[in-house]
Formats: sequence, structure tokens, C-alpha cells
Amino acid sequence: MYTIASARQALDSREISSQELTREYLSRAKEKNPTFNAFITIAEDEAMAAALAADEKIKKGEAGTLTGIPFGVKDAICTADIRSTASAKILDTYTPPFDATVIRKIRAQGGVIIGKQNCDAFGHGASNENSMYGAVKNPWDTERVPGGSSGGSAASVAADMCVYSIAEDTGGSIRQPAAFNNLVGLRPSYGRNSRYGIMPMASSLDTVGPITKTVEDCAIVMEAIAGRDPLDATTVPDVVPAYTEGLRESIKGLRIGIPREYIQDLPNNLQKIIDDAADAFRQMGCEVMDVSLPHTNYAIPVYYIIVPSEDSSNLSRMDGVRYGVRAHEKDLQNVYMQSRAHGFPAEVKRRIMVGTFALSHGYYDAYYKKAQQVRTRIMRDFEEAFNRVDVLLAPTTPTPAFKIGEKANDPLAMYKADIFVGPAAVAGVPAVSVPGGFVDNLPFGVQFIGPRMSEDMILRAAYHFEQATGHGKRVP
Repeated sequence: MYTIASARQALDSREISSQELTREYLSRAKEKNPTFNAFITIAEDEAMAAALAADEKIKKGEAGTLTGIPFGVKDAICTADIRSTASAKILDTYTPPFDATVIRKIRAQGGVIIGKQNCDAFGHGASNENSMYGAVKNPWDTERVPGGSSGGSAASVAADMCVYSIAEDTGGSIRQPAAFNNLVGLRPSYGRNSRYGIMPMASSLDTVGPITKTVEDCAIVMEAIAGRDPLDATTVPDVVPAYTEGLRESIKGLRIGIPREYIQDLPNNLQKIIDDAADAFRQMGCEVMDVSLPHTNYAIPVYYIIVPSEDSSNLSRMDGVRYGVRAHEKDLQNVYMQSRAHGFPAEVKRRIMVGTFALSHGYYDAYYKKAQQVRTRIMRDFEEAFNRVDVLLAPTTPTPAFKIGEKANDPLAMYKADIFVGPAAVAGVPAVSVPGGFVDNLPFGVQFIGPRMSEDMILRAAYHFEQATGHGKRVP
């Protein structure tokens, strides 16, 4: 099982070529995918061509950190000349003519895309059951969900079908699947990475980041993809730190806060994981204290007003006319209606209708505007907490992975699965989930949350925790 760091060493020492490494992962993906359904498209020809080019780069001494290393991409992210469906039948035939900026940066280094990964359609879901290409199964227990919406991205890394994945996190879609699969998943600060070429869900919350096997790998990917992009006006001009160099710096004296609202209702076996994590930091010379984020309970209601509202606007472009699958009808109105009726799953339709209602005349002030006002309160909660502490430590999810179908008929129960990942998303601050321990042989993640643009600090805290505990070494 290769990490990015170990694959880089093997490639640079000529222990293995990119073509050999890519064949190995393609073979594994094709063998395992019928079991886990993690990939929608396996791009064998494109991957082997990229691996050949990568080997030439390596021979010439022009290799970057990601050159020649096979990775997967969430299917809601555009990849030039490789089908990108967002797991919705309305885009079943869509092949983008361009790469998302983060993908272009990796491909420029010589990274090798081996396929596009299954997800909840357009990122709408917390279980990967809302894909129109079938549910993804968790490699730790195939009767359980891998998390959502980036479930295929996490499952494929956990099952070692690719070395790492590039995914998207609007309200927890990287961190929750990482937690359910004993992986590392980073949601960067809003504006840290370019969103250009990411199929938009909620434009004021969408972020793109890595799912990896180790914190070091996560830092390596972030160095490659972060930074300002003229194609995305929301990106910030801040210099990208050398994330990997800062990982091993001492964290002695770091102030760790545990939000009481995140742990007040945790069962004892999950509370013990947070207590053990706090003890690990005390032994490393950190100060651990309780903090309060009083508006935490409002994060999910706020999220499910803002996100459907922005969804309804963004998805209006999916009309069956400009790209994707078109229904064959006699008039334009029915083309729109039938293309969407057959091309969108139920959860996408639900969010469009809720969002359209929330933005409608007479309701905008009561719903969308009010949600944005409460969102500001949630942001201030984090600002006040970070006046006292450097990093927040919290559970990533309220439970380990739940069973497929367990919450499928209860949308509110499904929405509550994001209760601990939603607040950081609403506030636009960075958070990284790392393996925190096991409950009944199922992975349970903890997350580190920091102030805006503090990815270097939360990755450093996560790295020291990873090294002290070793939970991430266990594989399915």
C-alpha cells in the first residue's frame, strides 16, 4: 500500500515506473470496483498515456511531488476528456473540454488520473446513497455507507484502488467520508483553493481538497493545489505555506479547545476517544481547555436554507439543452421538465424546491436573509473561541458509519449526520479529519478546526496526533 511519500521515493529511485504503478492500481480498481462501486469511470487509456509521460519527466529530472502517482477525482469535478457526471443521469454523456484548476495543477506535474469517483449526485447527501449510479459500499463493512458526498473518493483510497483522491467539501463531504474510512480529509479555508471547474452546489460554501492516507500526504497535495486563481475571484492572494516543512515543528504550548456543544451528548465510548485525544495532547505539552460555540445547533438549519437556495440557482443551468442528456419532447417546456425529472434524483429535486421557495418573493427575508444573519453569529462564535485557543478538537461525526438504508427514508436524520462538520463549513474556516480510534471495529474520526488560512497549524496538530496514536496505520 503506497502513500504519496512512499510512491515518490519508489519512483525517484527507479524501484518502480509510473507505468508499472499505474497498471497495478488500474488492475486493483477493476478487480475491486464491482464490490465497492467507488468508480463511475475508470480511465485506463488516459491513465497509461499520462503514466508514460510521467516516466519521461522522471527520466529528465523534472518530476514534481505528484508526478507519476495514480489518483482519483470526485465525479463532480471537471476533468478534460474524461466523462464527468456528478453522479446524475442528466450529465451521463458529459465530457468536459477543460480541467478544474486544481486538476490542471496536478496534471501539469504529471499526476495520473485513473478514474472518476462515485458521489451523492451534485454533492447532495451524507451517505453516497443519492448517486444515480448506485450506492458505494464501505471497505470496512460493505453493509455500511462510506459517507457522503465524497464516498467513492474515500472508499477507493481506503480499499487502495488509488493513492489519494481530490474531492469537494461543502458541508462535510470530505471530512465525514474520511472519518468513516479511517483516512485524512481536509476542508481548506474558503478561498484557499480554486473552485473553478468544480460543479457548483452552494457557491458560498464549496471548497475542494484532498483525501489521503496520511497527514503528510495531505500536506503534499495542498502545496500542489492551493493558491490564487484568476479564474476564481473568491481565491485569496496569500502565499501558500510550505505545509510539509511545518508538520514536524513542535506543538508544545499549543492551546487546544474542545467545544462543549460537540461532546455534551456523545455516548461514553465516543467520549472516551475525545478524552484520549485530549490526554495525548497534554502529554505533548499542549494546554487543553473547554470552549463554547453557542450557536452550534443553528448550523444545520442555516446550512439547509443557504445550500438549497444556492443549489436552486446553480442547477438552473441543468436544462437538457446546453450539455448532458436531453429528453426528446415536442416543446421547450417539456424538454426542461422531462430532462430534469429523469436526470435528477429525489434529493436534488427536494433541495431545488426548498431553495426556490426560500428565495421566492415574500419569503426571502424570512428564510435566506435570516439564515445569513445567523451565519454571521456562527462565524463570530469561532472568532471568539480563537481568541482563547489556537485549534479546536472535536469529533468529526456523531456516530461511526451507519448501515446502508438506515437513514435513507428520513431526510432530517440524514441531515443531522453532518452536525459536527457543518459549523466550520458555514463559518468558512479550515478543518481536517484524522483517524481517532475505533468503535466496534469501525473507524471514528476526530477533527481539528482552526482560524481562516491556518491550514498549516491544523495540519501540524493533526500530524503530531497521528504520530502519537498510530490509528491511521490500521487498514480494512
